[in-house]
Amino acid sequence: MAIVKSKLLKQISQNYPNFLKKDLEKFTNIILKEIKKTLRRGERVELRGFGVFSTNKQKARISRNPKTGEKVHTPEKKTIHFKMSKDLFKKINNEEE
Repeated sequence: MAIVKSKLLKQISQNYPNFLKKDLEKFTNIILKEIKKTLRRGERVELRGFGVFSTNKQKARISRNPKTGEKVHTPEKKTIHFKMSKDLFKKINNEEE
């Protein structure tokens, strides 16, 4: 099950009851906006203990519509790549640190 931003904010506000919910929401929005801006510029975002976000360029190519079989031009685009940290990998796989 995925976690949505509203559930994340709810959990953060439960863990830190002395902060106002609107302040936590502003803080979360600022962090997400800065991550988006950095990725848009083509730079990487490293969150220690969590992982690294980076962008890759996917070349323009001729692809195929699977339903009709017709050839379609797919333009160049950026994709996001995420590599988790070793710490996160160990926590997910219940390994000792």
